[in-house]
Amino acid sequence: MGQAAEDRALAHLIAAGLALVERNYRTPGRGGGEIDLIMRAGDGTLVFVEVRSRRSAGFGGAAASIGANKRKSIVFAAQHYLLRWPAPPPCRFDAVLIEDGQVQWLRAAFDAA
Repeated sequence: MGQAAEDRALAHLIAAGLALVERNYRTPGRGGGEIDLIMRAGDGTLVFVEVRSRRSAGFGGAAASIGANKRKSIVFAAQHYLLRWPAPPPCRFDAVLIEDGQVQWLRAAFDAA
């Protein structure tokens, strides 16, 4: 289900004009983080995307599954990814939620703080 959700999210974002930079970026070693999709927006913004899928909105749904620890892990992985850039571009953290068969794209779903 996870791979299918990522495929669907990727198709949605590409249709909206974003370009894929990297998929399933993982920090090396144990205890790191993973970013499902790294995209580039038309204005040059680097977009770190977390994809979440749930069959229904019960128990808070897909959005509620991105808790503080998950956000911290994503931010850590993004910081690690950006080490390769001499001058990092503007960045943001988005979420694509797939719930009850519907796709919802949350721009700037959370920040690095």
